[in-house]
Amino acid sequence: MADNATGAYARAGVDIEAADRAVDLMKEWVAKSRRPEVLGGLGGFAGLFDASALKKYERPLLATSTDGVGTKVDIARKMDKHDTIGFDLVGMVVDDLVVCGAEPLFMTDYIATGKVVPERIAAIVKGIAEACTEAGCALVGGETAEHPGLLAPDEYDVAGATTGVVDAHRLLGAEKVAEGDVVIAMKASGLHSNGYSLARHVFFTELGWELDRQVDELGSTLGEELLVPTKIYAKACLALADATGTHAMAHITGGGLANNLARVMPAHLSATLDRASWTPQPIFDVVRTAGGVDQASLEATLNCGVGMVSLTPAAEVDAAIATLGEHGVQAWVAGEVVAGDGSVTLVGQHPGW
Repeated sequence: MADNATGAYARAGVDIEAADRAVDLMKEWVAKSRRPEVLGGLGGFAGLFDASALKKYERPLLATSTDGVGTKVDIARKMDKHDTIGFDLVGMVVDDLVVCGAEPLFMTDYIATGKVVPERIAAIVKGIAEACTEAGCALVGGETAEHPGLLAPDEYDVAGATTGVVDAHRLLGAEKVAEGDVVIAMKASGLHSNGYSLARHVFFTELGWELDRQVDELGSTLGEELLVPTKIYAKACLALADATGTHAMAHITGGGLANNLARVMPAHLSATLDRASWTPQPIFDVVRTAGGVDQASLEATLNCGVGMVSLTPAAEVDAAIATLGEHGVQAWVAGEVVAGDGSVTLVGQHPGW
């Protein structure tokens, strides 16, 4: 009876054996992201994490974040390169979490695909697990779902959720921001995982470019640039919070720099940022010039070279930039907090623009 049922499911387009083989292939990578608090392994109905680790906190606050990677998965599919998209997924959820000062503890993922190709699923999970290791959190479980008829055989989407913890007295946020704080910008690796609908429209619809097109300004093919993984700031930002009296942070994702920084600005303060303090990576200028995208639209959609910012007391700027540098994050002073109305304003112009 079981064999008949399995055969019927296979005729409907779902390959249980392929899913089992995918799990076997991904076990090695998931194991590398393991933390001491993780109990058990893959195969259970739920991931287990030893919460007794929270006893060291005076008043532990649990934080959670969930997200996907948007239409960047279309680039990975067309490039047939699937082991970097996990960095985009982990970056989106973990770095949303860390802005409040929370340490990411564990993560789960969800992959939906038209057809389970074990090697492809394993490559996706490999990237997720490696990114979890870089962020310091454990990949404790996930789900792979085969959706024949809903997704084409080579189509897939990924999503994830993470949980972290911060002691209540160390919580970062708008209520701590003070006049005179300095806005420290942290360099992005590229587009990260936001604004790809705009980028894809510019490059593929309006310009008719192909992914294998060599773009001199980029020093690579278009596809290679569009698949550059999201920078993960988690460990660097936690070190920053430990080493300084940083008041708040903002993850620069969809909506751009001004809109995301405004989310951690109190109503009686404003921030002014000087574009002249940095030059965005060439990909942003290519979108702007080749695509004829005005700067206001660009800044409302893309990170324009800044993936994360902190609001840090002026006296601790040198220590902050040094700490970030020790963790592989290039940072600089981009602006300051002044009396105002909760708004964020960009002034000046990027060198070369």
